Formats: sequence, C-alpha cells, structure tokens
Amino acid sequence: MIGNAPLFTALLRSLAIASATDVTVMLQGESGTGKELLADFLHRQSNRREAPFVAINCAALPETLAESELFGHRRGAFTGATRNNEGRIKSAEGGTLFLDEIAEMSPQVQAKLLRFLESGEYQAVGDTARIIANIRIVAATHADLRERVRSGHFRADLFYRLNVVPFQVPPLRERTDDIKLLIETFSARAAQKYQLESPVYSRECIAQLERYDWPGNIRELRNLCERMAILLPGKEVTLENLPMEMRDNSNRKPYILSLPDGGIRLEDLEQDLLQQALNKTLGNQSKAANMLGLTRHTFLYRLKKYSIV
Repeated sequence: MIGNAPLFTALLRSLAIASATDVTVMLQGESGTGKELLADFLHRQSNRREAPFVAINCAALPETLAESELFGHRRGAFTGATRNNEGRIKSAEGGTLFLDEIAEMSPQVQAKLLRFLESGEYQAVGDTARIIANIRIVAATHADLRERVRSGHFRADLFYRLNVVPFQVPPLRERTDDIKLLIETFSARAAQKYQLESPVYSRECIAQLERYDWPGNIRELRNLCERMAILLPGKEVTLENLPMEMRDNSNRKPYILSLPDGGIRLEDLEQDLLQQALNKTLGNQSKAANMLGLTRHTFLYRLKKYSIV
C-alpha cells in the first residue's frame, strides 16, 4: 500500500487490527479510491492469507446471473447451464470474498446473501443440498447505504449484517501529502510496463496536481501517469503538459470579500483564515491546506510564520 498521509496510515492500522478476527468489514468511499486493494490488504494481513481472495463486482453482473455467480449452479438448472458452476463463495473457501458495489445487488440476491450470512449455509441454483462455507466477507460501496435503506432499495437487515466494522476510505483530495509519492510510483510502473524511461514532474506541476480535486481519485492519477510515461518518456512534465481540467482551478467556488472602507490588515485576515480552515477540518492539516488552495508545504510554512501551531 502506497501512502504516508495521516488519514491513510490510520486506515491501514485499523484494517490491520480488524484482520486479526473474522469480523465482517464494510469499506465506504468514492469510486477509484482503491477499496479492492484495501480489501486485499486486509486479507493478506489475516490468518486466511494462504487461502483465496475472490472479488466480485455486484454492479457488473446481470441480475439474472448474479445468484448463479455468487452461489453457483448445477447443470440444467436454467437455459444455458450446460455445466456445473461452483460459484464465487465456493471459490473463496477458507479465504475472503470481496463484494464490491454491494449497493447494486438485486433484492432477490440480497435476501439469499442475508440467509447465508446468518447461517453460513447456501444452496447452488438447481440443487437441494446445503453447503456450509467458511469464508470472510468484505463489502464495499461508493453509495450512501443508509440512504438506500431509507428509500427501500437496500435491505435494512442486510445492511446491519454487513456494517459490523465500517471504514471510510479517504478520497485522494484528502491525501495531498501522497500525491508526489504516488506519481513517482505509478510513473515508474508505467515506464517498466512499456519499457520506457520514466518522466520527471516539475515542482510547479506537482504543486498544481496537489491542488486538483481528483474526482476520479487514485484511478485518475494512475491513468495520468501512464499517459505521461507514454507521451513524455524521460522528459519533464510541466504545467502545459497537463490536461486542461487539471490546469484549471475554476471548479473551486470563488470567495468574494468586500473590503471595508477602513481597510484591513492582510496578515490578520490570513491568520484568521488559516485558523478557520484548521477548525473546520478538526485540525487535519492536509484538508485545511486543500480548503485554502495551498500545498501542504506552503500551509505548514504559513502556520509556522504566524506561530499558530
């Protein structure tokens, strides 16, 4: 796992603690934040590390096939079932089953998953025999499951079965300390993959990428690094090389300040804004720096300048 940002390292420590038991874990976070990698990290830290880690994306499965993919089916159970399918639960025996995008699971499969979680037993489609499974469940979603429960799109009883130990995965914009490290890592991997020389990012370019909001999170950053490695192998990546949306800060809402007739002391205003940002983020310096459109290095310099911390 790549990252030294406080929010991220705290998450890894908590996951390592949870890995010591078979407790069901829920990972909540935006798309592209690396929830599957974190689930795999949890598995590798656990006593089940020698057994399989099996992932299934609930959003990518047609409703008609979801039950079969999860629980398996017997030959002839339905049209097109020309052979037995053991299913993902069976494939994960002794290990960990990762259910990604759990909010997209159909009501019918939700009911069967709930019965499995309660009893540890399931039936393959077209079979009458009950199978006992020994697996650990890790679920993930980018949706607000509580809202899905309130709207009737997700079973409340299943939610509480899955939400035993929930973890919030921070978006990349809250991990600005890790931007430079991630860029270096992804660039080196892309260069090795394509047998090219890794590009180098200018200081101004890094600073701009630390200010960017990263709606696509780590996935978006990895794609950028791969693109730059292909287009600018062994060269310097400057601001002009970045996609327009990453150079443009217009997505930040402007703050309009009316200057009073008597004027102000700019230093007093700056100190007040720094303190407000810290208060709003409960002391999280990376978040506070992002709120003010500053790099963390610049933010820390200003805090030291005014002896705020």
